Formats: sequence, structure tokens, C-alpha cells
Amino acid sequence: MHDLGAGFGYLLKGQRWVARHGRQYGFGLVPGLITLVLYVAVLVALAVWGEDFVGWATPFADGWASPWQGLFRGFLTVVLFVLALLLSVLTFTAVTLLIGQPFYETLSEKVDRDVSPDGTAPESGLPLWRELWISARDSLRVLVRALVWGVLLFALGFLPFVGQTVVPVIGFFVTGFFLTEELTAVALQRRGVDLRARLTLLRARKPLIWGFGTPLGLAFLVPFVAVFLMPGAVAGATMMARDLLGEEAEGDDEGGGPESVDQ
Repeated sequence: MHDLGAGFGYLLKGQRWVARHGRQYGFGLVPGLITLVLYVAVLVALAVWGEDFVGWATPFADGWASPWQGLFRGFLTVVLFVLALLLSVLTFTAVTLLIGQPFYETLSEKVDRDVSPDGTAPESGLPLWRELWISARDSLRVLVRALVWGVLLFALGFLPFVGQTVVPVIGFFVTGFFLTEELTAVALQRRGVDLRARLTLLRARKPLIWGFGTPLGLAFLVPFVAVFLMPGAVAGATMMARDLLGEEAEGDDEGGGPESVDQ
């Protein structure tokens, strides 16, 4: 329970940090807005043409009598949209981080300097193209893992009672874990921690990760909220990454290093 509360605390600390650093918050909004426009366009297209797609994909149901054909295809259309919505939540962070790599790297470094006792931040020393490649490669690997979980939970969703109660709860915890992995990757990749080591770190502190990522995943289901929470989520994940690696922080839970006043 302590780690659950601590994880949620990092989420709040990150939002407070960007609230005190308005310029960093403004820069951090740009990638999320770009990603949001792309995702809304896809979801709108799916809402408009999803029924036609389901009809094309199920020709075997063309001869079914009413109302079974309509019920069957209507159910599949709803399932398709819900699955797309779940995938959008799972991938929104990865795509936004990839688009906004320079923005979030700068934000994460400033958080590190702010909370570090000596006012310094680790640097990867890699060129930007190399960092983008590593980020894209790792995000794809994480997405594959998330899709495996998504398919499994989708199948379990057809179980009576369990599929409507337990499975959705598990789904939110799984979503929270992968969201946190993507967000902490900004700070951990800069420290040379590869994907396998990151997953090991996160699995060792699952309550902490769930406390951070699960409420964030729930919030991301609300339209536009993800965009406004992303900068603070990156800031909070940077603070949590320091915790995972046992790095000391300066002052109280708000930080207090030399970058505490936005330049």
C-alpha cells in the first residue's frame, strides 16, 4: 500500500513541477497535441466507416436473417472501436514520446537538475538520431508485449462475470505498467539502462508502478486529458526513475535545485 501511494505521489509531484515551470509545460504540450490530432482522425474514421469494414470482413453473415446479422455485426463494430480505443491508450504515450523526444529529453533533464543535490543531470552522450532509433525500437518491443496482453484480455473478456469484472481491472493495471515503462524510459535511457533492465526494475516495484501508471491510464481515457497531463507525467516519471535507481533527491518532495526557477 505504501508503494501504491508513493507511485501516485510521483504523479502529483510531476504535475506540480510543470505547474511551477510554465515554459517547460508549454513546450511539453506540443507533441501531445500533434499526436491527439492524428489519433482523433483515426478514431473518427473508424466510427464513420467501422460498420462498413466489419461488413466487408464478415461476408459469411450476408445471408443471415434479421435481427441476427445486425446484432452480430453491431457487436463486432463496438468491439472493434473499444479495441482501437484501448490500443490508442496503450500507444499514445509511445507515439507522443517518439514525436516529442527532444522536448521531453529537455524537460526530463531540467527535472533531474532541479531535484539533484549537485544540480546535474545524466547525459546519454548519443546523437539525437541514435536516441530516436533506440526509443522507436524499444517502443515497438513494448507495444508487442502490450498487444499480447491486449489479445489475451480481450479473449478472457468473453468469460461470464469474470470478463465483465475482473478482466477490466487487470487491463487497467497492465495498461498502467506499460504506460509507466514508456514514461520512465525517457530518464532511464539517458542513464544507459536498456529495455530488459528497465522491465526488471519496474517488475521489482510493481505497486509503485501501478500507483503511478494506473490512475494515469484511467485519466487518459478522458478526451484531451492525456495531452495536458503528459508533461507532468514525464516529470513525475523522471523523479520516480531516480527512486528506482536509488538516487538521492534534493530537499523536500518538490525538489529545490538550481533550476527551480524557470529560465
